[in-house]
Amino acid sequence: MPTPYNFSEGDAPIKLQAAFWNGWNADNREHQISEVSARQAEVIVGWLDTIGEKKLDILDVGCGSGWFAPALSHYGNVTATDLSDEVLNRAAKRWPHVTFTPGDFMAVDFGKATFDVIVTLEVLSHVFDQQAFVRKLSSHLRPGGYLMLATQNRHVLEKYNAIPPPASGQLRRWVYRHELAELLEPEFEQLDLFTVSPLAGKGIMRLVNSRKLNAPVRAIFGNRVERMKERMGFGWTLMSLARKRA
Repeated sequence: MPTPYNFSEGDAPIKLQAAFWNGWNADNREHQISEVSARQAEVIVGWLDTIGEKKLDILDVGCGSGWFAPALSHYGNVTATDLSDEVLNRAAKRWPHVTFTPGDFMAVDFGKATFDVIVTLEVLSHVFDQQAFVRKLSSHLRPGGYLMLATQNRHVLEKYNAIPPPASGQLRRWVYRHELAELLEPEFEQLDLFTVSPLAGKGIMRLVNSRKLNAPVRAIFGNRVERMKERMGFGWTLMSLARKRA
C-alpha cells in the first residue's frame, strides 16, 4: 500500500484545502491548460471513443476549473465536482449544460450506481484516505462502469524532477505504478495502466527528454519515440483505465 509522506489531515482541513485550490485553479486552470493535462485529456477521449457510446452518464471528480467538462459532454450528461467552490460558480456560468457540484467529494452523495464513467485527473494524490476514495468512486459506478484515472507518477517526480514542497492546504501522496494497481484491485478490473508525458528536470532523463536534443528524432519518427518512453514507464502521469467488478 502507498506510504504516507508530506501529509497530515490535521494540517489541512477541508476549508484550508478549498482555499488553496480556489487560488490555484484561479491562477492556473482558468487561464491555460498545461501540456500534461492536455495529454491526459487526449488519452481519456481516446478511451471514450473506444467505448463508442454517446449517451453516457459521466462524473468528473476533482474537475478544477471545469476545463475538461465541455469535451466530456460530447459523450453524454456530465456532473463535475471540486472543492473549488468559487471557481465552479464561474464555470457554471461558462458551461450551463454541465452540472457543477462544489464540495468535498467524500461528503457529497452522488447516489449508488449512478454513473457509467468516472473521470478523475490528478486527484488521488490530494485526498487523505486513498482507499476510501477508491471505494467511493466504485460506489457511484454502475456494474461494469469505467474508471478513467490519472495521477502523478511518484517514481518520475521524485527521481527525475525537483518539485517544491506542498503549500498550505495542499495534501500530497504520490504513488508508484504498483501501488496504484494495488489500490484499485479490490474494486476494479485493470484494463490498462501506463504512463504519459515524459518530462524531467534533473539527471540523465533531463537529456533524454530534452526537446532541443530530440527535435531531429521527432522530425523523423513523430511522437513514436515519446509514446515508447511513455509505455516504458518514464511519463509524469500514471493513466489507468479500469472497470468496476461485478
